[in-house]
Amino acid sequence: MEHFDGRLAVVTGGGTGMGRELIRQLVAEGCSVAMCDVSDDAMQESRTLALADASPSVTVSTFVADVSDETQLIAFREHVKAAHRTETLNLLFNNAGIGGGGSVVKDRREEWDKVFAVCWSGVYLGTRTFLPMLLASDEGHVVNTSSVNGFWACLGPDGAHTAYSAAKFAVKGFTEALIVDFRVNAPHLRASVVMPGHIGTSIVFNSGQYFDRHPKDLTEENLTQIRERLTARGLDVSGASDEDIRTLVIGQAESFRDNAPTTASEAATIILDGVRNNEWRILVGADAVIADTLVRRSPTDAYERSFMAEFRAQQVFDFIPD
Repeated sequence: MEHFDGRLAVVTGGGTGMGRELIRQLVAEGCSVAMCDVSDDAMQESRTLALADASPSVTVSTFVADVSDETQLIAFREHVKAAHRTETLNLLFNNAGIGGGGSVVKDRREEWDKVFAVCWSGVYLGTRTFLPMLLASDEGHVVNTSSVNGFWACLGPDGAHTAYSAAKFAVKGFTEALIVDFRVNAPHLRASVVMPGHIGTSIVFNSGQYFDRHPKDLTEENLTQIRERLTARGLDVSGASDEDIRTLVIGQAESFRDNAPTTASEAATIILDGVRNNEWRILVGADAVIADTLVRRSPTDAYERSFMAEFRAQQVFDFIPD
């Protein structure tokens, strides 16, 4: 699919981050877009930004849906058909994701299961739900967002990252399997797996909002858990007040968003260039390329402290705790 003009794309998680930037760039190229997200306000902002200089022929629609719920995704599909007056779809970006549920030992199962459901089931169910529309098109491409954590299940030597990593590994494997599945059973379809490194998005804030614990509204229980995690990393927070902890968490979330080596706009450009070039494996960011190289070189050492030190020496992994 060398161009997007006159095509129709579905983008999940279109309210912020990479989803928003994918929509803006697709619309700028003459592609109509149907987006979903759990935040209508965020989607309306994305829509306004995308349509600012859009061609009159382009349509951008919004629909509130949680991608972990198949019923809501089916309702989204019916909305797409009605809003865009079509039975076909050219591009599906299964992009929505959240963080959390880091530890299978200490974190609540409800949170763990929800993170896995959004990040994995959202991709699987999204593909299942929109597959009939893709099959009915003359040309289609499924683009699934995994992560560097889809081939390296780590976020620092002392921070568990199980739910997110398990989901992203599943997304990577599923998408790679789709390549052959489509080749054999639907040769007009393509699949790509996207593996971003540290991208400047609001995922930390959004994940907190999703679980009703935005960094600005942390409960006493939340703060106690954060203290325990910081202590486990060797930090002395015994003299820190609750407000100190809250300020620290907000600062970390803002730093993750504002000081990333790759912006969401740059990430979207890399992804869309990869689709145009029919790349099935799209690494996003220099840090993702370095991670991929080092993990492939020394896979059995990937979770050793010495290995982590080698990553940090590349000076692109400042978001990873010491």
